Amino acid sequence: MDEVILEDIKQKALEEHIPIIMDETLEVIGNILKDNKPKRILEIGTAVGYSAICFSKYLSKDGVIDTIERDENRIKQANDNISKLGLENQIYIHSGDAVEILPTLNEKYDVIFIDAAKGKYPFFLKESERLLKPHGIIFADNILYKGYVMSDYNKHKQRTAVRNLREYIKEVTEDPNFDTEILEVGDGLAISKRR
Repeated sequence: MDEVILEDIKQKALEEHIPIIMDETLEVIGNILKDNKPKRILEIGTAVGYSAICFSKYLSKDGVIDTIERDENRIKQANDNISKLGLENQIYIHSGDAVEILPTLNEKYDVIFIDAAKGKYPFFLKESERLLKPHGIIFADNILYKGYVMSDYNKHKQRTAVRNLREYIKEVTEDPNFDTEILEVGDGLAISKRR
């Protein structure tokens, strides 16, 4: 993979304040993917394609990534970035709202990466459970959301997001089908491995 192009994509996203996966989060996920060599990854929230591109280097032979994005400008940027690196046969963008697209998917995935609307995380979890292979892994990024989730934060602006992230953590940590750990890397990462 051309690291120069990848670094350009990252810097441009940061300059434009487009939320992309943080380096330390990527490192943790990368180490797990390296050991698992997934065949199919589902990403909920493409942004400009940076994380999908980073994940693609850990795919097994003929592996693919399905990623969902609703913002048309970001889809265009992501497609451009994916093309620059020649990954059109590995990364497929589903254009539209994940809440509508997820129920239409029937593939089974080794890994699911959740990084979209924080207020929808409980819904994403339910759909991810349905789409995850046995022994698959769900990663949920930004799970601690600027530290608000573990504090007594209750300001109106972010209240729904914080409440739903707390609900996600409660559901996934109490689910007997998953082993879950919450890491304080980046903006918080939940790693749930299906038993």
